[in-house]
Amino acid sequence: MTEKNWDRVPIDAQSIDAPLSQAAVFLVVTVAGDRAALANVCVTLDGLDDLVKTVGFRDLSARLSCIVGIGRDLWDRLDAGKRPRELKPFSPIQGGVHAAPATPGDLLFHIRSERPDFCFEFERILLDGLGVSVTVVDEVSGFRYFDARDLLGFVDGTANPTGLDLPASALVGDEDADFAGGSYVVVQKYLHDLGAWAQVPTPLQEEIIGRTKIDNIEIDDDDAPRKSHKSLATIVDAEGNEHDILRDNMPFGRPGQREFGTYFIGYSRYLWVIEKMLQRMYVGDPPGAYDRLLDFSTPHTGTTFFAPARPMLQALAQAAQEKLPTAR
Repeated sequence: MTEKNWDRVPIDAQSIDAPLSQAAVFLVVTVAGDRAALANVCVTLDGLDDLVKTVGFRDLSARLSCIVGIGRDLWDRLDAGKRPRELKPFSPIQGGVHAAPATPGDLLFHIRSERPDFCFEFERILLDGLGVSVTVVDEVSGFRYFDARDLLGFVDGTANPTGLDLPASALVGDEDADFAGGSYVVVQKYLHDLGAWAQVPTPLQEEIIGRTKIDNIEIDDDDAPRKSHKSLATIVDAEGNEHDILRDNMPFGRPGQREFGTYFIGYSRYLWVIEKMLQRMYVGDPPGAYDRLLDFSTPHTGTTFFAPARPMLQALAQAAQEKLPTAR
């Protein structure tokens, strides 16, 4: 997908277009209801760039970064006067067999680095600063697994856009000019039943995923009676244009607790693209022919955010501070 007006969009996108990292922390919090808590959160958001520099200077090759996503309810509390056109809470989905729940979240911190200790240190200092102003509702430490595979054994993120297609797919453009350079973000934490998956023969696994397992070759299933995960997650509009999203999924797990999962995080220019993708997965196309991957992979969270361009994030935080009591 291309967009002729991208030379006029300020692509300062909180490092959304950075290369996939070796480690990440996905941190979702809610913000306390009092004005002092909101003021403290705004002070912290305003200082995030400095915190990235404070932690990251120890090893610049570690490429520490942090993307902040803001939920609809918190956006309204910031009293910005307007909000991104499509921003709304995550809509739960009830399919015939499987469901995608909606869970709370005011802020998403997507912390990335080539070194897990940098992610840890950044999160530690960040939460120290936020203190009792927030409540952690979900915290996942992810890792890059072999050659970018998930714990099911398949390469993940192959269809990610690259080059000029990346901003055209992941970042808002002229259609909502006040929020150009920002991105809609949807997160879901999936837990896998690896024991049940291991009992599935590899050819059937490949049919479910839509790619070969060893060499990651796409399988053409257009004429198959049941569409694969790959096909259900491919979104084409009424004019025949394919709409991509940017995935930065990561495996996570605790073998001692028998916990194995994938943290799905999708960045999109249009929220409706991810919503339609999830509808196709859970309801099916045709209805009833749902994504068979869901028989082995269960979502435990579902939250929607908007990650504004860096200048807008700072402007939101600074404007809110002027209206709120001193935080510190």
